Amino acid sequence: MTGASRIHVVQGEQHVSNHPDAMLTTILGSCIAACLWDPVSGYGGMNHFLLPGVDSRPPDARDAGPSARYGAHAMELLVNALLAAGARRQNLRAKLFGGARMIQGLTDIGHLNADFAETFLRTEGITFDGGSLRGQFGRRVQFWPASGKARQVLLQGDSRPMFEDERRAATLPPDRRAGAVALF
Repeated sequence: MTGASRIHVVQGEQHVSNHPDAMLTTILGSCIAACLWDPVSGYGGMNHFLLPGVDSRPPDARDAGPSARYGAHAMELLVNALLAAGARRQNLRAKLFGGARMIQGLTDIGHLNADFAETFLRTEGITFDGGSLRGQFGRRVQFWPASGKARQVLLQGDSRPMFEDERRAATLPPDRRAGAVALF
């Protein structure tokens, strides 16, 4: 990467850099952005995922491969990209942002996303240095991957038009196994 740059990370994407002037940015509602970095190698990265856990699309929709819109896959992609770039797993540190409750009365996807991200870090043994999770407002996040510095601005007021994709995903897809009966 040459020169200073600002890279916007959208849903289902991730970006890794070690450039001292690179800044990764995103806007979050119920989504999560995981900001991981290795302070020794200077490599860091950010992802942006929409739903927790595994890819819950129907099997025929998964034929194109797993979706980085789902937390389990997005986190693995980010960790693997960092390791491939030169980071070391034992040095990884993390800050998490997002997980707001954007719509009252429906499944709290933001809370589920935040729980998933925290559990992932614990399970993988990645040091969690904080961030800002849950709440009622969206966030604009900036992350400098080489240093691990992060900044957020809460998006107060009616930011709902910015989060149309998240509103459409506010209810989890039905569990196709729900209601199934096993006969013995």
